[in-house]
Amino acid sequence: MSEASSKAGTPRFRSVLDRFVAYKPGKKVVSPDGRSFKLSSNESPFGPLPSVVEAISRAAGQVNRYPDNACAELVEAISAHRGVPADHIAVGCGSVGVTQMLLEAVGEPGAEVVYAWRSFEAYPLLVSLSGATSVQVPLRDETHDLAAMADAITDRTRLVFVCNPNNPTGTAVRRAELEAFLDRVPADCLVVLDEAYREYIRDADVPDGLTLYGDRPNVAVLRTFSKAYGLAGLRIGYLVAHPVVAGAIRKTYLPFCVSSVAQAAAVASLGAADELLERVEQTVKERARVREALLADGWTVPPTEANFVWLRLGERTMEFAAACEAQGVSVRPFAGEGVRVSVGAPEENDAFLAVAAAFPHRS
Repeated sequence: MSEASSKAGTPRFRSVLDRFVAYKPGKKVVSPDGRSFKLSSNESPFGPLPSVVEAISRAAGQVNRYPDNACAELVEAISAHRGVPADHIAVGCGSVGVTQMLLEAVGEPGAEVVYAWRSFEAYPLLVSLSGATSVQVPLRDETHDLAAMADAITDRTRLVFVCNPNNPTGTAVRRAELEAFLDRVPADCLVVLDEAYREYIRDADVPDGLTLYGDRPNVAVLRTFSKAYGLAGLRIGYLVAHPVVAGAIRKTYLPFCVSSVAQAAAVASLGAADELLERVEQTVKERARVREALLADGWTVPPTEANFVWLRLGERTMEFAAACEAQGVSVRPFAGEGVRVSVGAPEENDAFLAVAAAFPHRS
């Protein structure tokens, strides 16, 4: 045996990985008769518009070149579309990629990050990897308990996530409550309003974060092209914040992580926003139909402002998910808690509703 091989052993990794459970994306399932309805990932049921496909095709012809690292054309398009200065914008690989950038900017041993639980399942994973400590505040009536979250802030708190609407429950916090919360947060603690599902909101009392951050330098807003804009496969999202925040986040950007194809598709999507939002309205109507059908069938379903519904099933969660899978319907179960079900095309929703109607759920 050589000296090198005698010294062989297991490489040493960060201790956090011993406690780490990697993110598991929604899976595709197929029923015995070959049916498959993927309602587990909150994707748009609509494919890209022809104008967006054309932009993707043009960009594909240039993929031998690196993308614009500054995403300049996209930043200008977002600036014009949202009415915010270009230096307030930071772009990343999906809103979850921007979330990672945020945590790289604020996270270190001893720092704390506060968020509701249950909320977006990537939060604890990314917080742990950043070296910071998660402080999870239980939901109240399936929504954020902002008063309790404010109470949880200490001098170690660097960042607070407010997922609005909340993933996976779909509930949203309203203006008065949110503004009262923001008034309680120390000026040196960053509040991130995660608005991945903003386009689906129809409650006029749920504020647009872009109307709140202007006179609050410690507030940032996250948006994505993955949901309403139907670009989940291209991974592109952005943050809007005051220049000192946006500039700090841009420092953590992984070079060239937003592809030229993604940038072109996002610019084209903003140009076709009115047409895309007509599709969103169809999803909103299906959301109402699905929730009303579930309520009529005896289910308890919290009001939702996102493109999904939430069923709290407790210990029967995995049993219900298995019943859905048997019929080719993929949902997102959270063991011991509940199931999140995306709103898809009418045929997909009907398949889910048939399973829900047959599942013994009435007391």
